[in-house]
Amino acid sequence: MDRLEAMSMLVSVTETGSLSAAARRLRVPLATLSRKISELEARLGARLLIRTTRKLTLTDAGVDYVAAARRILEQVEEAEHNAAGEFVEPKGELVVTAPLMFGSLHVLPVVAEFLAAFPAIDIRLTLSDRHVNLVDDHVDMAVRIGPLPDSSMVATAIGTMRMVTCASPAILSAQGMPQTPTDLLRFACVAVDTPLPSPSWRFRNPRSGAAIDVPIRPRLSVTTTEAAADAASLSVGVTRLLHYQAVDAIGRGALQVILEAYEPEPAPIHLVHGSQGQMPLKMRRFLDFAAPRLRAAIGTGQGPSVRSAS
Repeated sequence: MDRLEAMSMLVSVTETGSLSAAARRLRVPLATLSRKISELEARLGARLLIRTTRKLTLTDAGVDYVAAARRILEQVEEAEHNAAGEFVEPKGELVVTAPLMFGSLHVLPVVAEFLAAFPAIDIRLTLSDRHVNLVDDHVDMAVRIGPLPDSSMVATAIGTMRMVTCASPAILSAQGMPQTPTDLLRFACVAVDTPLPSPSWRFRNPRSGAAIDVPIRPRLSVTTTEAAADAASLSVGVTRLLHYQAVDAIGRGALQVILEAYEPEPAPIHLVHGSQGQMPLKMRRFLDFAAPRLRAAIGTGQGPSVRSAS
């Protein structure tokens, strides 16, 4: 039997919490995965997993074996990287992910420049608003917008992004320009559906810095930020978006930014990766290449409230 393969399968089972989830991740039949782990247990003469209908748990021997297997697999991967020259010259495939619209607007042009400068590196760029797990999804580097949770990821700050409140000139002409956030109570609103929707929009008092929460009742809820910008442009109501999500409509004059003085703190933007030790040269080259260019791109076109991070 291939012990390294069996070790990798066992580690995947412990990380995903089930045989079926591990089989999907590894793209192998469930029966094959189960058989390989059973063969590993038979070879060791020890039970590693306790399987019930509800969950899988490691035996004491399994806990020790999985810890050792992780170390072995990491050493093998490092040896393979060294043999392939990833730490000697920048080459190979780099997997990068970014939010859909931000990636198209800002990341893709940088990637195009990078590919021209480094012909031995290929990039797989995944644009999605889904928050991917870098380890589980085998992603080398990701653009993250918003506060970062505590994690083992390494983050490089590349800027901030304003959260802007927008309305069409027609609505503002008909109902007047709101002077404070509470004035929004008399406006219809367009909201973007999220997994954890908020019943209010948060603003910041420009004098005291205190938070101001304004309850909203959406006249229209949509599933994408593009639809929210389009609906607000059609005078359905006031909407609230990250600046880059509304920049086209603002540039065309279809939307106008309101309540700028009350905007909350801009959302931080980072490039994150999971390499704690020596970083493959392809990642180091991309980080060094992309970070200053993204800072420059983010720092333009947001208006006076933008703050750049170094």
